Order: sequence, then structure tokens, then C-alpha cells
Amino acid sequence: MQSYAFRLKFSRRVLGAAAIVALIAPFLLHSPPLPAQTRDRVVNLYSARHYSSDQDLYDSFTRQTGIKINQIQAGDEALLERLRSEGKASPADVVLLADAARLWKAQSEGLFQPTRSEVLKTMIPPTYQADQLWFGFTTRARIIVFDPARVKPGQVQRYEDLASAALKGMVCTRSGTHPYMLSLLASIIAHQGEQKAEAWAKGVVANLARSPRGGDTDQIKGVISGECAVALTNSYYLVRMLKSPKAEEREAAAKLGMVWPNQASTGTHINVSGGGVARYAPHPEEARKFLEFLASPSAQAQLANGNNEWPVVRNVQINNPELTQLGPFKSEQLPVSVIGKHQGLAARIIDRSGWR
Repeated sequence: MQSYAFRLKFSRRVLGAAAIVALIAPFLLHSPPLPAQTRDRVVNLYSARHYSSDQDLYDSFTRQTGIKINQIQAGDEALLERLRSEGKASPADVVLLADAARLWKAQSEGLFQPTRSEVLKTMIPPTYQADQLWFGFTTRARIIVFDPARVKPGQVQRYEDLASAALKGMVCTRSGTHPYMLSLLASIIAHQGEQKAEAWAKGVVANLARSPRGGDTDQIKGVISGECAVALTNSYYLVRMLKSPKAEEREAAAKLGMVWPNQASTGTHINVSGGGVARYAPHPEEARKFLEFLASPSAQAQLANGNNEWPVVRNVQINNPELTQLGPFKSEQLPVSVIGKHQGLAARIIDRSGWR
């Protein structure tokens, strides 16, 4: 009798518990995620940007969201190699790189994952997005600087002019294999086709004042010293010299002529720094929030001012008199993804033309 009574009570308890579970199950299925403090709230950032102002930006993100930024800084190629070697074990959540060529390389190797975000889709112009895999956050222009004592302004109005016989022995550039040069050549391929792009590359090589070497600052200094009369550089390198703490550098840079190339045709070549969510990101939601933060007006202004660049988000104001004094210009409207797709051909043309 006792055994029967016990079984009856037990059965009723089981049935009662089952009823309770059945009642609350819908709420469990649709319940909110665990509170943030019960899981990691971090973004592991691999960044090729190395500006002190960026750290202030990351601190602001942490204050606003409670998400901590763990940062690893290295050159673009070093970061890509690290991602390759880490594979699925990579702790990287976000990868920031400094050129469309490098961003495209990371994309082609499958190092990014798609980021579904209405904020990014809306805030970042389509020209600076690549299949929702990566997004440009700042822009820079590929400009021409020249010595006004040796070159008349009308001689260098276009990138094409750098291949003109009139500039024989007067041109300085960095190596053609550098991503900045590959991206410029890729844009010329997109606008003019392979044949004309290769003829241009060979013409520039024929006009070199010396073998390509150094970075963009070295090209500017080559014009200042008289080693060459014309050079290609990214805009922010010139602005850095205009803001230099050394008076002699500021004065020398101010005496240079500067051209926004191709204003009567395709516009001045534009490149980006940008990034995306790493393929194996352990914190993809936090990574998305970080990228959305980088598209906010305050972050855009800080990113741009930190390296003398322009924000990609429209109507964001910057405070950079030296950059502003360069004046307005017509910019190229090629999507960054198109520039990326021509990287391989650009590299082959560089090789064939001897622009090493």
C-alpha cells in the first residue's frame, strides 16, 4: 500500500513538473541572451594602424559599450601572415588594414566573414564596401608633387603625364610592387584597359630619376633635395610634412607644387583604410558593434584626423587646416572592390615593365 501511494505521489509530481515545463517552454525559447557580464565582452583587434589617437578612440568605445579592446599592432603583411598561420584557432575578431590592395588580398584568401549590419550598409557609401566582407573607414588621395622651378604646373595634370617624354629622368616613385602603386595601376586598368595601363607603367619606368626606393616621404624629400622633379605620394604624407615640428620641413613642403590629378577626366585616385570581422572571430557580435562604432560621426572624425585623411561617412566635419588648405577636388568613383579585382593583373604588369 505504501509503495502504491509513493508511486502515485511521484507520478503526480512528475506530471506537475512536466506541466510547468510545458507552460514556460515558449518563454525559455524566446528569452533574451545571458547578461553581458556572464560572457566575454571583448574585441581582439589586429590593426595595421599605429596612431596614438586610435587608442583614445578605442577607450571611448569601451566606455560607451563596456566592451574591452585587446589590440595587436603590426604591419599589414605581418598581420595577414599571422592570420594564415593561426587558422581556425585565431583569436582575431576585427582586422584593420591600410590599403584596398591588402584588404582585397585578405578577402581573396577567405580571412573575413560577412557582416550583416544595417548601420554599416547605410552609413558607409557603397563605393567603399566590398560584399559586406570589409568596409572602408577613411580615404586618402594619390597626388603628384613637383618642383615649381623645374616643372610647369601644366606638365603634370594627369597620372598619364608621368609617362611623358618631357619628364625623362625627373620622376621619383616607390617600388611598383608596393600596394599603393598596385592600387593606382589597378585603377588605371579599370579606366583604360590592360594595354594602355602597361604602356603607362613602362613610360614611368623610362622617366625614373633613380631606382624606386623608400616610402612616400622619401619621394617628397627627393623632390625637395632636387634628386627628382616630380613624385607620387599619398596625400597624408604631404600633410604630415606641412604639420612637421621641424620648421625646415614645413617650409620646404610649403614650397612644393601639388596637383590633384585627372580633374578633367576620371578624378584623383582614392584609396582607403578599412577592415572587417575576421573569419573565425570568437566574438562576432562585439566585432560588429565595434565596426558600427567606427562609422559613427565622432569616431569618423577622430580616425580621419589621426592620420590626416578624410572620413567616408558623408557630412562628418574634420578639424585639419593643413589638409583643408590643399583645396577641394574631384575624386575617383571606382568601387574599392573593382580596384581589388585588378590587383593580380597590376602585379603582372609591374613585373613585365621592370618597375621593381
